[in-house]
Amino acid sequence: MAYTTVNKSSLHRNTTLITGNNSTQAFTGLGFAPDMIWTKKRNGTANHLLYDKIRGTGWYLYPNITNAQGGNGTTAGLSAFGTDGFTLTSGDDANGSGATGVAWSWKAGTTGSGTTTGSGTGKAYSYSVNTTAGFSIIKFLGNATAGHTIPHHLGAVPKMIIVKKIEHVKDWNIYHASIGATKGLYLNLTNAEQTHTNWNNTTPTSTVFSLGSDDQVNGTNNSYIAYCFAEKTGYSKFGSYIGNGNADGSFIYLGFKPAFFMIKRTDGSGDKWRLWDNARSPFNLVDDSLAPNESSVEYDDVSVSLDFLSNGCKMKMSGGGAGNGSGETYIYMAFGQSLVGSNGVTAKAK
Repeated sequence: MAYTTVNKSSLHRNTTLITGNNSTQAFTGLGFAPDMIWTKKRNGTANHLLYDKIRGTGWYLYPNITNAQGGNGTTAGLSAFGTDGFTLTSGDDANGSGATGVAWSWKAGTTGSGTTTGSGTGKAYSYSVNTTAGFSIIKFLGNATAGHTIPHHLGAVPKMIIVKKIEHVKDWNIYHASIGATKGLYLNLTNAEQTHTNWNNTTPTSTVFSLGSDDQVNGTNNSYIAYCFAEKTGYSKFGSYIGNGNADGSFIYLGFKPAFFMIKRTDGSGDKWRLWDNARSPFNLVDDSLAPNESSVEYDDVSVSLDFLSNGCKMKMSGGGAGNGSGETYIYMAFGQSLVGSNGVTAKAK
């Protein structure tokens, strides 16, 4: 049984179900002041939208496409980060008339700024970090020099990093420890892992991550946002598994009951990213999934399903393209709650 220092996961990450009203609407009861919020309309076609406090209210990025950020810097989409929730306007599709939607929120919280390190000219950066839950947001300027290092302030080695160029059309670059620093994935694409030097062929350390010279991640004086995740026992895990092509599918041990589970096949192209959570599917089978690389409606399909168990995930689909193809390799990003906290008593999950 896993012990965790995160005794109540809902103080750091949560999922909110949305019933849209096409007007400004506040959502409270989150359990913390959110610093990153990712929304998606479920019952219709619409882009994913992602907000964070470092860029500020009224600015959104689209995880499923390459576009530069949209918004007006004040009220577009999300007009307020609250102390216990957030406020959406009619500009967010998940809050449109007749819409049902979902919002996934994370807490960072401790802010600061500084100058980047490593090769080339040091550049300004700002950050917000939650070392307890292993999450930080970094906004930085690139310098076009391989070996440019970005402080992430986690105090632990990040296992997953997402970087997007803010003001230009570029892919969403993914570093994941299971495929290493010589390769990458793209959140907005269905490609297999790609060999490149965007991570400078250098594994992140407990203080910094390293960039190559490509302007996808490090163009001269271009602005970037990075979302960094370190693993925390009993709360988050970032790993890989191999599918077995069987309805009695692969079991992925996490050491906690998952509440958010996202996957991508790495050894072949054409497979969507898939995302499940315990708010949209509160009981097994967990069969309501969204595709982070698509604007598509939510999938309600037992052929793309799994079980959330007390210590991990059990895939319940038999085919490739869904998350359990025979011999196929997948990476995952998981958050949840261990049964037992660091003090040896039952942890309080929500």
